[in-house]
Amino acid sequence: MKKNAAGVYSFLKELFQKIKNDDVQGISAQLTYYLILSLFPFLIFIMTLIGYANISLEDKIQQLEQIMPAEAVSIIEEILQDVSEGRSQALLSFGMLATLWAASKGVNAIIKGLNRAYDIDESRVFWKVRGIAFLATLFIGFVVLVSILLLVLGSWLKTQVFLLADLPYGLQKLWDLLQYAVPLFVMFVVFTLLYWIAPSRRLRLKEVMPGAFFSTIGWIATSVLFSVYVNQFSDFTKTYGSLGGVMILLIWLYISSIIILAGGEINAILRNRRTRVHTPTLP
Repeated sequence: MKKNAAGVYSFLKELFQKIKNDDVQGISAQLTYYLILSLFPFLIFIMTLIGYANISLEDKIQQLEQIMPAEAVSIIEEILQDVSEGRSQALLSFGMLATLWAASKGVNAIIKGLNRAYDIDESRVFWKVRGIAFLATLFIGFVVLVSILLLVLGSWLKTQVFLLADLPYGLQKLWDLLQYAVPLFVMFVVFTLLYWIAPSRRLRLKEVMPGAFFSTIGWIATSVLFSVYVNQFSDFTKTYGSLGGVMILLIWLYISSIIILAGGEINAILRNRRTRVHTPTLP
C-alpha cells in the first residue's frame, strides 16, 4: 500500500513539474484564444443547420447547464437568438470557413503542446502539419456536432425515432443510457486519435489511451465542478460587471485546454518511464 502511494505521489510530482516546465498554462491560453474564436462561428454554423429542421435549439440549450456555468450558457443563448433572426446561406458559408480556420489554429496549438510534452521538435513539413490540423478539425467538428445532437437534442431525437420506427417502449431506457454513454465514448475516441496523430512521433494506440481516458473523465469532472462552483458559490458579475459571463466562458475554455494538454503530458511521462525501464544500462 505504501509503495503504491509513493508511486502515485512520485507520478503526480513529476506531472506537475513537467506541466510547469513545458509551459502548459501558456499554451493553454493560446489554445483558449483560438477556441473562443472558433466557438461562435461554430454556433452560427450549428444554428443555421438546426434551423432548417425547425428545431428550437434555444429551448433545449439549457441542458448544457449540467456541464457549463449558467452565465456561459446565457451568452450562448443570446448569440443563438441573434443568429436565428438573421439566418442565411451566406452566414452558413462564413460560419464554416471561420470555424475551420480558427479551430485548425487551435489544433496547431495542441500539436505544439504535445510535441513539447515529448521533448521533440516538429519534423514534418509545413503542409503535412496543416493538413493534419485541417483534417483533425473536420473530424472533431463532426464528432462535436453528433455529441451536441445526442446531449441537447436526445429527447427530441428519441421521440422522432420511436414514432417513425414504432419501437417497443422498453428500448427507451436503453436510449436514455446511450444518450450519455455514446458521447463519452466518442470523446474518448477523439482524444485517443488526437494524441496518436498530433505529435511528431510514431506512437501506438495503447500508449495514448491513458491520457485520453484522463482527458475524458477529467474534462467532464472539472466542467461539472466548475459549473457548480460558479452557479452556487461565485458571482463574477460583482467583479467584471456585464462581462462576467464572458470571463466565465473564457475560464471554462482555459480549464478545458489545460485538461487536454495534461492528457498528453501523462502519455509522455508513461512512455518515458517505459523507455527507461527497457533501456539497458551501460557497464
